[in-house]
Amino acid sequence: MIFYMILYFLIAFFKVFQNQNDIPITQGQTTGNQQIEITQNPETVKKEFPYNISLQNTEGDVINTSKLFKKNRKATVLLFWMTTCGPCRSELTAISGKFNTWKKSTDFDFYAISMDFPNRFEQFKTRVKESQWPFPAYFDFNREFCTVMPGELNGLPQLFVFDKEGKIIYTTRRYQAGDEDKLFEVLKKV
Repeated sequence: MIFYMILYFLIAFFKVFQNQNDIPITQGQTTGNQQIEITQNPETVKKEFPYNISLQNTEGDVINTSKLFKKNRKATVLLFWMTTCGPCRSELTAISGKFNTWKKSTDFDFYAISMDFPNRFEQFKTRVKESQWPFPAYFDFNREFCTVMPGELNGLPQLFVFDKEGKIIYTTRRYQAGDEDKLFEVLKKV
């Protein structure tokens, strides 16, 4: 009998531990000091650009991608990353170092979107503020981009380039030195 009680306890413990990071933020919960609202039922997330996913900036302001990402006749780059990802840091640093030069030769929009779990909002804020990237960074607090992007964002960093019509024309997964130069070549052609 004691054996079964211990076994039951262990199974229950591991189920809770295993799923603790999979729980989406619900109405009334917070990331950091900012209270946020869940945006929608997962079935209603728009699955094409510019989507309709709520993101949060470092100040805690929430903006929907349907307003943030514009079909404005130029390429849009979405780079998905996490604060705990070494290759993500390398790619963001490489792009950041060349970004202003790129913007002088071609026009495009660029967004760095953190896929960190909701309990890592403070680490997201710290990384963005310390890095001082020349492009905006946002936090996908409900991790909804995992439901709409090809491959469910398995393996970060992942980068997607959308053409002027909002179609994916280029993508990379993980990062190798020099990938940023390939990205720039793609952007010059859009």
